[in-house]
Amino acid sequence: MVTGLGESSGMAAKRVWVLECHRAGDRAQSIGLAHALGWPFELKRISHTWYEFVPNMLLEGTLLGVDRARSSPLEPPWPDLVISAGRMNENAAKWIRRQSGGRTRIVLVGRGWTRPGAVDLVVATPQYRLKAHPNLLINELPLHIVDRTEQGRAAELWAPRWAQLPRPWIAVLVGGSSGPYLFDAATAARLGREASAVARRAGGSLLITTSSRTRPTVIPALREALEAPAFLHEWRRGQPENPYPALLALADRFIVTGDSMSMLAEAAGTCKPVEIFEFGSGLVPMHGPWSARLEPRAWGRWLRLLRQRPRAIVNAIAIALPPVRVNRARDIRIVQDILIRSGRAVWLGEDIGRVRPAPLRDLERAAARVKALFRAEGPDKEGAELPSQPLHAASGETARPMRKAMTGTA
Repeated sequence: MVTGLGESSGMAAKRVWVLECHRAGDRAQSIGLAHALGWPFELKRISHTWYEFVPNMLLEGTLLGVDRARSSPLEPPWPDLVISAGRMNENAAKWIRRQSGGRTRIVLVGRGWTRPGAVDLVVATPQYRLKAHPNLLINELPLHIVDRTEQGRAAELWAPRWAQLPRPWIAVLVGGSSGPYLFDAATAARLGREASAVARRAGGSLLITTSSRTRPTVIPALREALEAPAFLHEWRRGQPENPYPALLALADRFIVTGDSMSMLAEAAGTCKPVEIFEFGSGLVPMHGPWSARLEPRAWGRWLRLLRQRPRAIVNAIAIALPPVRVNRARDIRIVQDILIRSGRAVWLGEDIGRVRPAPLRDLERAAARVKALFRAEGPDKEGAELPSQPLHAASGETARPMRKAMTGTA
């Protein structure tokens, strides 16, 4: 598939390949960056063998872990730029660079396994706690696609369906369990009650959508807890109609579950007020005292993790430990804290009047850094001197909490 806008900012268009990641959030970031560059690009589907981990971890620049029969063709003319996300696609990107004689530039999105010095640029976010490097750009929030045309079409379709619901329209974007954070039926019911209270105070209604991470088993609890006028959309894979773009266009404000960095970024990108719904407990609560180290008084919180799956306990331990290379746990509280400190969001239940929406520059900064790779005379003038660290949190550091945990944490 070839798409893009061609010439951009006086620079000759480059041939771009985007290696499709199996994770929706990383895939959206890669495509969003490709769109922002304004160059034509091809989306390459990469399918992997069941044993891909072995060759991808032991060998360099090989396709031994790729199921080439089920993947898009990888053949000349080779691209000027490969944008990739996810550990599994890194070797494919290096193989492409090798076939091009080293001419192809590699940009990795998110946290992979390859060190920044082995590629041209890594675009990541603070929750990965990566160490500073000249080839590393730490944005405040995940990149995302802003398609005003799609949002406009969706708004025309969905606005008449919601016309009878009182305004303000409060969009509720529902994620699910992530790492040590359990989104169960009790948590879903609490979200329904707290969001309903917000709608009643505002005299408005709720426009709710679940997502791929939301367990279908928790949706009845959410529905039964609603005590305000509401529309509830249940996400299903492959469904023809999805109100999500219309919510971004039409909602007056947002409530977003704190697990989803992508939905938080997209809501904040609308420059409308955002409230973050916190949940989870244990050693690493979303909202409350943070454990910079394992202290004796923190061990009591481990008991709350016992009702979660074993992977959640392992993840909680990893977050509490130093971010060495083999520790790949992400600390999403760092991004939440950035949103709070920047004034783009408050925790659900706090004063929404404190929110001061502001445009996001992450996509612009990332595109400028990528274009700078192709300027022989040095950094791109538009992106010169752009900092490689976010405004509100430094890479590899733990941001500090805003205040103590809210009561009623699941």
